[in-house]
Amino acid sequence: MDRRKFIKDSTLASSLFFIPSFVKAFESVASERLGYKRLVIVQLAGGNDGLNTIIPYNNDIYFNARPRLAITKGIIKLSDDLGFHPSLAPLQSLFDNGELSIINNVGYPNPVRSHFRSMDIWQTASDSDEYLQSGWLGRYLDKHGKKPYNAIEMDEQLSLAMKGERFNGIATNDYKVLYKTAKDPFFKSVLTHYNDAHLSEHNLGYLYQTMIEAKSSAKYIYETTQIKASQQDYPQNKFAKQLKNVAQFISSDIDTKVFYTSLNGFDTHANQQNTQTRLLKQYAESVSAFVKDLKHNQKFEDTLILTFSEFGRRVKQNAANGTDHGAANNVFVIGKNLRKPGFYNDLVSLSNLDSNGDLKYEIDFRTIYATILSHWLKADDTIILNNNFEKLNFI
Repeated sequence: MDRRKFIKDSTLASSLFFIPSFVKAFESVASERLGYKRLVIVQLAGGNDGLNTIIPYNNDIYFNARPRLAITKGIIKLSDDLGFHPSLAPLQSLFDNGELSIINNVGYPNPVRSHFRSMDIWQTASDSDEYLQSGWLGRYLDKHGKKPYNAIEMDEQLSLAMKGERFNGIATNDYKVLYKTAKDPFFKSVLTHYNDAHLSEHNLGYLYQTMIEAKSSAKYIYETTQIKASQQDYPQNKFAKQLKNVAQFISSDIDTKVFYTSLNGFDTHANQQNTQTRLLKQYAESVSAFVKDLKHNQKFEDTLILTFSEFGRRVKQNAANGTDHGAANNVFVIGKNLRKPGFYNDLVSLSNLDSNGDLKYEIDFRTIYATILSHWLKADDTIILNNNFEKLNFI
């Protein structure tokens, strides 16, 4: 290209940026093709009490059903009827800024009140009488993943949610330890004594292939993650450490679409008030620090955070100042450009309960998954969820 033509074309290209329609088109292309959307899952394990998380502070039935357990002081009023537990104060700015959507009455037909079984249902997206061996995020990896590090769980063991039919994510609570383990002499010795015949054997081949991928993933994560101190102060607890590591991964532009974290201890059959107050405080302070970290590094806009628990608790308190296993619960979605922030829907009736004294579910949790898969991760949700679920409009 000669100099005159170069100047002419450059001037034309530059001038296009001042044409509103071109700017709008360019922004659309950039967001679709250049944005790298990430999903962060937060699991509140044990069955968090949703009624003392999002409190119907004007409802007499709530207070009558929980004479010693109802929250009466410090409620953060978010609407004329519903408010935050006092421990969730760090999340109020997200709510006020339109960066938090609270979906009430989430569950599934014929609810199961066993921790293990209900968690399996949430993690596999199965019906209550259906038993699947792969998780909904694992099946997403089956279709769209290339390496195990495309999905990382911040734990020593991989949840069922992250296990696919042919592809699994990777679990680590310390990527530096994972890297050192992969360099262990025994590990290296095993990998130097396989051949193509081993890889063709069903069980042994799967073992060798898994070890090869784990070693490769450990090396990639270690070498890609930037070794630098976060500018954001996090609380001193294990859950906050998980989120701090996730923020470091995201800020390092690691090729990971899904991160899975968890906060345990919500099975509050006795003396619930102190336990839930402490856990919700950990959750809110840690998530608040995480969002500030993402915003500081300009990564919040392309990150969606989903918080769930395997079931809610009974409306009526028990004799031990706690609550027993229930059914429907609330789900939190945190993100930058939510279509319906605030309360996505109203709380269902506290007087029209199911036969066990539980809130009746209104929204199938799989419609939330379908929405995220389709609208956020741009995946075919019908194939991954083995069904065609309604899409919601929170994103």
